Amino acid sequence: MPVTLTLPPGPEAEALVGALAEALRALGPDIALRRATLRARDARPLLMALQAPGRGAYLFHDLRPEDAGDVAATIRAYLAAPDGWIRDARPCGRLRFCLKLRVPAG
Repeated sequence: MPVTLTLPPGPEAEALVGALAEALRALGPDIALRRATLRARDARPLLMALQAPGRGAYLFHDLRPEDAGDVAATIRAYLAAPDGWIRDARPCGRLRFCLKLRVPAG
């Protein structure tokens, strides 16, 4: 199942991408990284979207390179969750506090 992580361009995102590189390789080839401008009202940099066809979508904010392990844990929880809807976010570490928006599969 293809999962897309979207991060904005810029040095803050580059630092997170660098920290995520090994984790994304370990998660497998179906994890794609995309660069695009992300905006959300009252969001704090750095934003990241997580989505896959037919599954819920998430927008996280206030991320930093140290969150790379929690991003990987969140992707694993996302893949394991029915329709991508994570019901118990404790395994996601700090990212559960960085959730800005989630949209159910439509």
